[in-house]
Amino acid sequence: MTGVVYEDASCIYAGADRPAVDGLNLDIQDGEFLVLVGPSGCGKSTSLRMLAGLEEVTSGQIRIGERDVTHLPPKDRDIAMVFQNYALYPHMTVADNMGFALKIAGRSKSEIKTKVEEAAKLLELTDYLGRKPKALSGGQRQRVAMGRAIVREPKVFLMDEPLSNLDAKLRVQTRTQIASLQRRLGITTVYVTHDQVEAMTMGDRVAVLKDGLLQQCDTPRRMYEKPANVFVAGFIGSPAMNLIEAPIVDGGVGFDGAIVPVDRESLAKATNAGESTVTLGVRPESFDVSPDGKGIAITVHVVEELGADAFAYGAARVAGADVDVIVRVDARNTPAKGETLHFVPKAGETHVFSSATGERLSA
Repeated sequence: MTGVVYEDASCIYAGADRPAVDGLNLDIQDGEFLVLVGPSGCGKSTSLRMLAGLEEVTSGQIRIGERDVTHLPPKDRDIAMVFQNYALYPHMTVADNMGFALKIAGRSKSEIKTKVEEAAKLLELTDYLGRKPKALSGGQRQRVAMGRAIVREPKVFLMDEPLSNLDAKLRVQTRTQIASLQRRLGITTVYVTHDQVEAMTMGDRVAVLKDGLLQQCDTPRRMYEKPANVFVAGFIGSPAMNLIEAPIVDGGVGFDGAIVPVDRESLAKATNAGESTVTLGVRPESFDVSPDGKGIAITVHVVEELGADAFAYGAARVAGADVDVIVRVDARNTPAKGETLHFVPKAGETHVFSSATGERLSA
């Protein structure tokens, strides 16, 4: 069994006023595909580099399987890393690039040839083994970098934003290939990305970081349906969840001219903590048009048409001020700019967060 465990792992760079990674606790299961995601500077790449042995662990512990690797050099950790920039040797053929680590390790030519050919077949690179990197597309180069990792048969794959240099269409195609390949190989994989769509579509679980702190780690579906706090709610999902601070009123939360009912327990938690407002979260697809003119009045500013979907970007009034709202609308019957429509959140699809702490209040 080769899982990965971060136990209160921290990394503080010299001269920094706060840790780049602060007390990270993660238990990654054998064969799991875990994605670390978050905005720039959140500590995701540092977390990966700590596992690789490329950054020093200031405090805490990291284990691969049963081994404590906290202070082991990278070569002794039995990991293989795939970088953003491919890091291929330009003067070597694809076959030589893929087999180079095995050659350095003193493996026989016949063994190297066999392993390289097996990996090339898996990655559909057999016809390119004699070429040099400059004769390959970006997607092919990334597959060569993957092949170089595969032939080593490591305990853990580490991938640091491997798709960020690819164009949008190729990125979608390649992420599907990587996820499929990982499931076939069954090798524990830790994957870093800043793209939350990539994270949601690839990972068995997703870990969201912010300012070096783990915010939530869960399956993509559970994270989407029950974000732990305002940050995760706003970060996961495209378009983002609407997050609106609204006053607590009798029966729910108040918009100008409308009351949105929310569960009493959530409101009780907020009022017991001395709060007079809560942050209401509603995803764009969780609104229904109100045919009778009741509900939240939203004035449409822009409509974004995406073929199968359309999203109206507009404003609602809360406590006398305009707040931005995004609503999914009928793609075949989109509202006009300047039109005011009334919407009601779907029952059971609202989220309530503390305005003071940002933590989730609703069950």
